[in-house]
Amino acid sequence: MRLIAQLQDKLAALDGDHRRRRCPVLDSPQGPHVSIDGRDYLAFASNDYLGLANHPALVAAARDGALRWGVGGGASHLVAGHSTAHAALEQALADWLRLPAALLFSSGYQANLAVITALVGRGDAVFADRLNHASLNDACLLSRAEFKRFAHHDLAQLERLLAASTAPTKLIAVDAVYSMDGDCAPLAALLALAERFDAWLYVDDAHGFGVLGEGRGSVVEAGLHSERLIQMVTLGKAAGVAGAAVAAHAVVIDWLVNSARPFIFTTSTSPLLAHTVQASLRLMADEPERRAALRARMAELKHQLAGLPWTLLPSDTPIQPLLIGGNAEALAVSAGLRARGIWVPAIRPPTVPPGSARLRIALSAAHQPQDIVRLADALRELAAS
Repeated sequence: MRLIAQLQDKLAALDGDHRRRRCPVLDSPQGPHVSIDGRDYLAFASNDYLGLANHPALVAAARDGALRWGVGGGASHLVAGHSTAHAALEQALADWLRLPAALLFSSGYQANLAVITALVGRGDAVFADRLNHASLNDACLLSRAEFKRFAHHDLAQLERLLAASTAPTKLIAVDAVYSMDGDCAPLAALLALAERFDAWLYVDDAHGFGVLGEGRGSVVEAGLHSERLIQMVTLGKAAGVAGAAVAAHAVVIDWLVNSARPFIFTTSTSPLLAHTVQASLRLMADEPERRAALRARMAELKHQLAGLPWTLLPSDTPIQPLLIGGNAEALAVSAGLRARGIWVPAIRPPTVPPGSARLRIALSAAHQPQDIVRLADALRELAAS
């Protein structure tokens, strides 16, 4: 069949460019030590930054939630699927994030699509950092607003774009922590521009929530307060569960309930997951030593990897990218680590720009000092070979 043959040719082209991807199969719970495709590894691949994904308190909460609520949500939130577990989590998240109200979504991708398409449309304008996550870019495109991208952290270019725009509604969209570089957006300066040019500031805080701002995220870390500020957090990374939430002024949340199509036309998330995330929030509040351990692992990694021929990009977050360069070279280093029982994924275009393939080393509070030493020793062996 011609159509299948076309796809086979495209897959072969990906093979030739070292860009074809396949899903490894995880045979164990998330953690620093996992079983993938039947083999045990020391892993630096998960966004389980606080080591909560397999925490006994969350397992117990999920069991209790299933006994109380069953498994499925059964309907959209607006029809009959919004349980008291959902409502309780939304209030708990709003309180934790220090924002007036919150709304749950099934994923961060869905939340980004919902918010941006609900707040801007034809004739409006959206301004996005060039290194934003793909879900933000897709949301900007689907909104049908004029889509303007500015160079990474280039506030001067953003200011020029905002000043030149005559759109009735403007929205600035950024990642708080960039998932492939680990650097942080200048949120205070971005909010100042949003205030000056009467724009929304939408912050995707998928990788800052639970880690920065004493666990409350990047907005609290930056000390920001504004009615035009909207924060999205994901619940499957540092929180260790699944889903996402958007927090903002209560009027914004009310508007999303009434106009955000990905919210209106989606079956609600499982109430047992909403119940479980409340246990995550309690651990974030009661165990600050997890964030302290994470900071210690970050410092140790930077110390241990000094002197390698590859560049460890500057990052004060658990995302520690080791820049390799070429696709084949990054795959070779990743394969060399796997041969030594260490799992670190190679990240290649289109996820990162051409020529900047890297190992994305993701740290967790559950990693131990000896785990960092083992990784560094293996990388030094590969560099010398």
